[in-house]
Amino acid sequence: MPRTSEEFEEFAVARTPQLYRAAWLMCGEAHRAEDLVQETLAKVYVRWHRRLGAPIEHPVAYAHTTLARTYISAQRRRSNHETPSEHLPETVETGGDAATRLALREALDELAPMDRAVLVLRYLEDVSVADTADALGVSPGAVRNRTIRALDRLRAVLGPSLRDLLET
Repeated sequence: MPRTSEEFEEFAVARTPQLYRAAWLMCGEAHRAEDLVQETLAKVYVRWHRRLGAPIEHPVAYAHTTLARTYISAQRRRSNHETPSEHLPETVETGGDAATRLALREALDELAPMDRAVLVLRYLEDVSVADTADALGVSPGAVRNRTIRALDRLRAVLGPSLRDLLET
């Protein structure tokens, strides 16, 4: 039996902050993250109300898988790449070490979309290797290899002053 719209609304309200956090960490921009979450929730909504087939057994995992795959697909499209602007919008810092956050964000920008998605899911969303592999459609060994290589790239980009952020 398909789930109701009220159940989906409760799910969306409860999970949107976590999905937004993961999306922002993957794409590094607030507006793109909002678009990514919106597109993800739209896809989950369609699947949620599908009359044929079994209902989603694990909606949270399904949503994170959809988010990661939507992000990777968007990175492949040429229309995704925007041109830079001369004027940057004003930003408001909410506390914390801004220099560290900016350095980490810039280092993540240096990674390939799949590597970035692996690191966000594994370390920032605390998703297991097996679940990350399922979400991204790769083998667990590929997740482990990408994790090692991506962390090495981050350490090289961050330099010695910020390497302790990534020490495991």
